[in-house]
Amino acid sequence: MKLQRKNGLRATALGALAVSGALVLTACGSDDNSGTGASTKPTSAAANAICDGAKGQLLASGSSAQKNAMDLWIKNYMATCSGVEVNYKSSSSGEGIIAFNQGTVSVAGSDSALKPEEVADSKKICAGGQGINLPMVGGPIAIGYHLEGVDSLVLDAPTLAKIFDTKIKNWNDQAIAKLNPGVKLPNKPIQAFHRSEDSGTTQNLGKYLGATATSDWKYEAEKKWPAPGGQAASGSAGVATQVKQVDGSIGYFELSYATSQQISTVKIDTGASAPVEATSENASKAIAAAKVKGTGKDLALDLDYTTKAEGAYPVVLVTYEIACDKGNKAETLSTVKSFLTYTSSDEGQKVLSEAGYAPIPAEINAKVRETVASLS
Repeated sequence: MKLQRKNGLRATALGALAVSGALVLTACGSDDNSGTGASTKPTSAAANAICDGAKGQLLASGSSAQKNAMDLWIKNYMATCSGVEVNYKSSSSGEGIIAFNQGTVSVAGSDSALKPEEVADSKKICAGGQGINLPMVGGPIAIGYHLEGVDSLVLDAPTLAKIFDTKIKNWNDQAIAKLNPGVKLPNKPIQAFHRSEDSGTTQNLGKYLGATATSDWKYEAEKKWPAPGGQAASGSAGVATQVKQVDGSIGYFELSYATSQQISTVKIDTGASAPVEATSENASKAIAAAKVKGTGKDLALDLDYTTKAEGAYPVVLVTYEIACDKGNKAETLSTVKSFLTYTSSDEGQKVLSEAGYAPIPAEINAKVRETVASLS
């Protein structure tokens, strides 16, 4: 399939959505991510700029938060650049970073920036360089719930902290009732689900609760779930599946999982004039205030979880693609640059909104593109 101009690739993305039905495609090595129709070598200047030098197989793994975005990116990219195969194993941020620092994948996805010790480990793989954080996907962490008879629910940070710390145990608790006047809350136990493995989504939720519920959430923001009690499930998909199935449940996962499974999501009382819904647009308002805190080519971001801006959804994450700034393997360097050039392109960012994610703010994304072009 030839690369079309702006509208053409958008149509490809919409076609991918139609084929997937629920946006939950599979991106493992044995899956068919080649898109529909025959793939031919692109001839436009834009396609040549993206596909130039790309060849063979690119292995990547990590964050399940970006799985649905990666599914669309891979489908469109492989339809654009013939002769290239991209395999993304959706696992967790922690597993992705381990795989990257062991040299088994060329790109890792992580919902939190590399720690200093992880950067140090990466220098063993990135000859003469190190792993860097490239913000590529933004979006809301939806607080999904399943409560029969309740189709609208408002919570604030202290109440969420007490729920996930098992301090609030029943749905008709006074603290929840106060935030939801007129809503008939059942006398039913709360079943809170969290991630079983190290997760950047967990860490970002912890950062939000730590910043906004200082009296009620005393845990460090780590990838491993810190609080006692609750029930564990594997990956964002696993947590979403449990919430979908269990009446009285609550959990956290990226908005695309809530959308695809038609799971109700909590509106957050931030102190603004009205509670804020988890949407791509509302997440973008919060992410737009992010500042680059990384140095050199590293573009790690500092997010403001305490925002009270009107319509800004505060429980957000940014997922990074992690690659070597220098010392990438010669056999995969061109393909790494090619794929990341597409994901950071206007078209690559545009499909994010259609999948329930938020594009990276233009000013930051411009720096991402410059950095991708300089990888060596």
